[in-house]
Amino acid sequence: MLVADNYHLTYCTNIHPGENWQVTFDNLKRYVPLVKKQVSDNRRFGLGLRLSNTASKELGFGHNLEEFKQWLEINEVYVFTMNGFPYGNFHGESVKENVHSPDWTTTERLEYTKRLFQQLAYLLPDGINGGISTSPISYKHWFKNEKALEEAKQIGAEQMLTVAIQLYEIERRTGKYLHLDIEPEPDGVLENSHEVILYYKDYLVPIGLEKLSLELGLGLEEAERLIKRYLTVCYDICHFSLAYEPPEDTFSRFLTNDIIVGKIQVSAALKILFGDIENETIWNYLKRFNEPTYLHQVTALVEDGVKTYSDLPEVINSKIQTDELRAHFHVPIFLEQFLPLYSTQDQILNVLVYLKKNRVCEHLEVETYTWDVLPSELKLDISQSIVRELNWLKERL
Repeated sequence: MLVADNYHLTYCTNIHPGENWQVTFDNLKRYVPLVKKQVSDNRRFGLGLRLSNTASKELGFGHNLEEFKQWLEINEVYVFTMNGFPYGNFHGESVKENVHSPDWTTTERLEYTKRLFQQLAYLLPDGINGGISTSPISYKHWFKNEKALEEAKQIGAEQMLTVAIQLYEIERRTGKYLHLDIEPEPDGVLENSHEVILYYKDYLVPIGLEKLSLELGLGLEEAERLIKRYLTVCYDICHFSLAYEPPEDTFSRFLTNDIIVGKIQVSAALKILFGDIENETIWNYLKRFNEPTYLHQVTALVEDGVKTYSDLPEVINSKIQTDELRAHFHVPIFLEQFLPLYSTQDQILNVLVYLKKNRVCEHLEVETYTWDVLPSELKLDISQSIVRELNWLKERL
């Protein structure tokens, strides 16, 4: 839906199970009209669609895609952004680091992403740009040495540039502008703005200049412009709070390097502050967030930068001694604290302050997907939880 200064605001449907198209569509039909009725004021409701690889394949069977588009039109819903990060099932089983699998070194990831873009190009209304967020190449700890990591970066760049060429051809054919939004996160191959900028400088641009000039017959200046037009960044607020990066610094760095932010995912991390409350109380409550489905990396600010711990158990078992920790656990954005713990809601508010003076991008997507694994006292009805988050954000926009 359009809110404040014509931002497209939605929530990511990875909150709902979607192992195949039938389950995905059933959940969309169950929840989206309920949410729309309460948040969009009789206006069209924008959707952040998440399709697993299986659901995406099945959407292409028979008349499924045409029927889905008809359902969207009848219900005054439109798709403008998609989440192409998780490839497989995202609920009911352990995901952990396999959320990156298959990664950008594989043909499976490339084919999945290209198929999603074909579907988004068909569903996207005219006059709106569309984006798909994706893994930051791979999971860093899968590579045994620097040489293997560099090879993954190179292959990932080549494959992403293949997508860029696809998007160039889609825009030339249909007039629709689509972009691939690369999403840094802790222990991803790309974790922060510095690594993103270096990836453009060392891989995407040099490899892309040769590839696009050769395959599309473009000059070097135009080729670089198109690389940065079609390969953009997904700024997940939770993830960049874990990198301890103030939003104004990150956005300024991207602007200086002509890197476009294609989507902002509005999300909050878990913040653990030591000092005011007895530490044992904090550790005991934190254990309630130690669940087996998702990867909950933990970060701490240290003298030489940011230290990342691979998952919550590593921190809980060793009881790390520090002033503050932040955990990759997407907690509800409308909660500032749930004593004795806090959230990084302040990072969201800082981003919103920045957006009032700087139009970074047009796409805002709330991404709280952990409702089913939250401690019981934080669980609410899913539809009401989504409504509460969207309305909280609308009010502050």
